[in-house]
Amino acid sequence: MAIAIYPGSFDPITNGHIDVLDRASKIFERVIVVVLANTSKNCLFSMEDRLEMIEEAVKSYPNVAIDSYRGLTAHYAEQHGANLLIRGLRAVSDFDAELRIALTNKKLNPSLETIFLMTSPEYLFLSSSTVKEIASMGGCTGGMVPVAIEERLRIKYQREE
Repeated sequence: MAIAIYPGSFDPITNGHIDVLDRASKIFERVIVVVLANTSKNCLFSMEDRLEMIEEAVKSYPNVAIDSYRGLTAHYAEQHGANLLIRGLRAVSDFDAELRIALTNKKLNPSLETIFLMTSPEYLFLSSSTVKEIASMGGCTGGMVPVAIEERLRIKYQREE
């Protein structure tokens, strides 16, 4: 059985992430969305909140599981018998950073292959950082994140004002 992992911080998961996940779920028998504890990022949502939001967003995908991990993606893949990583690309500018990550993961775990899936054109501009910036300034994030996450963003920023 081909197990692919789709790692990221997902702070929060966006419709661009879901677009990539939707296509990956049609290609692979099983996809595990792995929320990573990224020490280089200051996350808006806790690990538990992100897991809950992803669970809500992907509940219609029977072959998608959700997990979290504090450590290296390459080690997670090895521990869970996965040899495929899914990474989304928005633009050519993403490719340089993603290629370095893929090569590093390959060095740490030689059996690990990275598969790049292009985001659909309507999501090329979209990132979690963009969504958070818009939400923090009271802008509309409709169409950028699932409705339940849009509500969580509104609540999160109302508390901090």
